[in-house]
Amino acid sequence: MTARADARRRALARLLATLGVAGGMALLTRPQEVVDALAPGFPKERLWLARLLGARLLAQHAAVLAAPRRGLVRAGSAVDLLHAASMVPFVASPRYGRAARISGGLAAGYAAVAPALAPDDRSERG
Repeated sequence: MTARADARRRALARLLATLGVAGGMALLTRPQEVVDALAPGFPKERLWLARLLGARLLAQHAAVLAAPRRGLVRAGSAVDLLHAASMVPFVASPRYGRAARISGGLAAGYAAVAPALAPDDRSERG
């Protein structure tokens, strides 16, 4: 991989991480507003789940934003894949379905796209 292509991948990984940080901050600091806008049927007594997801997203994507390394991007992708899989049992639920489809879908999308954006760490060593 050329240095230019690697720099482009780092920039794209950071852009994706910036979006993840923003989403995590929104869920962590304003879960009710996010839930009202995206999944109004989500039970208010479960907002702590939205905050917990927000904290995880914030930590995961802030780490990638700070150091967009292949291993870190892939680890984040694996975590998102597990999250997406954990949402599958809830997709048909009247109370949790919409939130599960949105959250699981976004996580699956990140899990699919992020590894393709992972920079080649070998270029840092060379």
